[in-house]
Amino acid sequence: MVVRQRAVATLPTLLRALRKEAISKQNQPLPSLRRAFSLYDQINLIDNVPEDQLRFQEFDDTGFKVNGVRYEGSLLCVGNLLMSWTPNKFSEITAESLSIFQTVRPIPEILVLGCGRNIQPIDPQLRSFIRSTGMKLEAVDSRNAASTYNVLNEEGRIVAAALLPYGVTS
Repeated sequence: MVVRQRAVATLPTLLRALRKEAISKQNQPLPSLRRAFSLYDQINLIDNVPEDQLRFQEFDDTGFKVNGVRYEGSLLCVGNLLMSWTPNKFSEITAESLSIFQTVRPIPEILVLGCGRNIQPIDPQLRSFIRSTGMKLEAVDSRNAASTYNVLNEEGRIVAAALLPYGVTS
């Protein structure tokens, strides 16, 4: 009780001192941050990718280059795990071909679906299956899907990608 009374008694004095300090600092210029760091150092994602992190580097009509290794055909990426994926055309993408997401933990927050050369409409049943796993779906062409995966993965987000080769047209 004595401590509380002492704190209450000193509160007006403390507030006056803080007001005086704030008034005296009002006319001081803000320090320049230009010399402290450069924006480039803060956002340089390309050069500072950890070795164990997947990064799509190239693509062509038949496959992808990931971390310096060339892969033919479709790929499925979950976090930093890369595996071959069976669908060879968009119509072969089914809930069964994505069934791994019923068991993978932690659940990726987003599935980036690379549809090949062109964006394709997603079957409502497939969209419903993906939603039932707790993921969001982003369906884009495979070039943009690889790029989106890189950015989200570099941000440290839990992301998955299912990519058909860029040469797939339907």
